[in-house]
Amino acid sequence: MSKTTVKDVSIEPEPESARPEPRTVGGSRAFALLLVITGAAGLLAAWVITIDKFKLLEAKVEGKTFTPNCSINPIVSCGSVMQSKQAAVFGFPNPMLGLVCYGIVICVGVTLLTRVTFPRWYWLTFNAGTLFGVVFVTWLQYQSLYKINALCLWCSLAWVATITMFWYVTSFNVRNGFLPAARPLKNFLAEFTWVIPVTHVGIIAMLILTRWGSQLWA
Repeated sequence: MSKTTVKDVSIEPEPESARPEPRTVGGSRAFALLLVITGAAGLLAAWVITIDKFKLLEAKVEGKTFTPNCSINPIVSCGSVMQSKQAAVFGFPNPMLGLVCYGIVICVGVTLLTRVTFPRWYWLTFNAGTLFGVVFVTWLQYQSLYKINALCLWCSLAWVATITMFWYVTSFNVRNGFLPAARPLKNFLAEFTWVIPVTHVGIIAMLILTRWGSQLWA
């Protein structure tokens, strides 16, 4: 009586070629340009603030007084913000962090223009970075309005840039399935992503007007 040997194929390793490759996604030209523009706006603001910060420190050492060009009145006063303790929360001037972070955003945008695609982990890491940015600027907004009692125009430009890039990167990840969301939300973001950053910036503008009103132009 012969015996039939049955080969157990369940323990055979799956061929490398049969394993699905991780999905990679690239952004549209419009999305890439948005990252370049918002990154450039934030970088410009960080650069100007950094230069003025060093001029303030230099004038202090020499016993002189330096007034930044964006210091218009006691409320719209970049100098007051730059000399506050909140302006160096990590032990060095905040805009120096911006020089690095906004530079990274520009690099991502330029890379997307070359049609490069990235995996899910890359997009989520990028989203986490923009989330840190928007949380940080939200804290700075509170400090500016209710603790420092002064508004920096260049800081405001960085706020708008950070808020815009955060919401568009988040929308990108939701629409591509990298962040879980219901279908109605995906459909809304596909058409009306712009509504969220506009509303966010509008709320901040209303808080500024409520806090100071006509004093902004006095």
